Amino acid sequence: MNSTEYIKHAKEDLLHTYNRYPVVLESGKGVYLSDTDGKKYLDFAAGIGVCALGYGNEEYSQALKEQIDKLLHTSNLYYNRPVIKAAELLKKASGMDRVFFTNSGAEAVEGAIKAAKKYAYTRDGHADFEIIAMKNSFHGRSVGALSVTGNEHYREAFLPLMGGVRFAEFNRFKSVEEQVTDKTCAIILETIQGEGGVYPAEKEFLEGVAELCGKKDILLILDEIQCGMGRSGEMFAWQNYNVKPDIMVAAKALGCGVPVGAFLMTERVAEKSLAPGDHGTTYGGNPFVGAAVLKVLEIMERDHITEHVKEISGYLWNRLEELKKKHTCVADHRGMGLMQGLQLQADTAAGDVSKKALEHGLILITAGSNVLRFLPPLVIEKEHADEMYGILDEILSEMEK
Repeated sequence: MNSTEYIKHAKEDLLHTYNRYPVVLESGKGVYLSDTDGKKYLDFAAGIGVCALGYGNEEYSQALKEQIDKLLHTSNLYYNRPVIKAAELLKKASGMDRVFFTNSGAEAVEGAIKAAKKYAYTRDGHADFEIIAMKNSFHGRSVGALSVTGNEHYREAFLPLMGGVRFAEFNRFKSVEEQVTDKTCAIILETIQGEGGVYPAEKEFLEGVAELCGKKDILLILDEIQCGMGRSGEMFAWQNYNVKPDIMVAAKALGCGVPVGAFLMTERVAEKSLAPGDHGTTYGGNPFVGAAVLKVLEIMERDHITEHVKEISGYLWNRLEELKKKHTCVADHRGMGLMQGLQLQADTAAGDVSKKALEHGLILITAGSNVLRFLPPLVIEKEHADEMYGILDEILSEMEK
């Protein structure tokens, strides 16, 4: 079948919850993807920040093949070696003390919320606690994660959601401070807001929130699902600041394509939060995903991926700055590491630009209606940034005529 026929079947069989691009992707190599019709694309989305090592990494693939031949699943009634080793390396990379592996980022957020509530319950002997989240945030589609997602459009059809959530303005400390009550048990935020428009936390803001949490024994939950695993130039974006979370959530590039997430916590939180019977998962932390996480962390450490990100992200920043200066339709440029965004003027739809980019062999995604989001594999080189620049420059020039 050709791509048109595949897409016809998909529209007949799959639930229409995604407005997909009219492309059927088939294979990948390095930082390029190919579709079923043989067309090649430069990938600057990485599966929404997932495929940090690019495509066709032989060492990663071999580790998964070897684990398939050994053991895929045991349940959490038993230990397994790959996930034990993976937890050890993840603790080393993050500086956290305890790890719980989940199947997705949303599940990691759910676990983090439960851990924070149980911590407060253990400390004070009662429930009825509140969480402060940020406006324009995104933490996932499940009920708990959606409850702390600060976008009314995602929430309105599913009300009432989990109660006891207050929303503050990201990067405005006073707004957070005003929401704190004697019921506040946690503050959750993305270190870099992704879906909300690629906004890094300002240093004064994040450090102020962390200090506030420390003073009032409020748990700081940092969502590193999209911005973590080396994308900021550090293994986790909060490591660019003088802070440390009480609970951290990770996913996406944690498995580089294998569905896996995790929430991590300090020993202080672990001692007073989730105990046997409080939380669980059938698939989470199985030997297969453990092998994936273990190999990803080994490769990232050995190949100094964060150092490469620091170097190449500066080059990407300069190329995007050139586009901003050259094209009047570009209003702003922001981000950190290999998580950057170009905000377009109100009369230029980011979705239109991404569609044209696809036609020109460049995969770009958006953040909201007017931001182009750049989340390439962490292994891109300067020539890939140049290739992206050439395609996008041509598209923007055509649109400005």
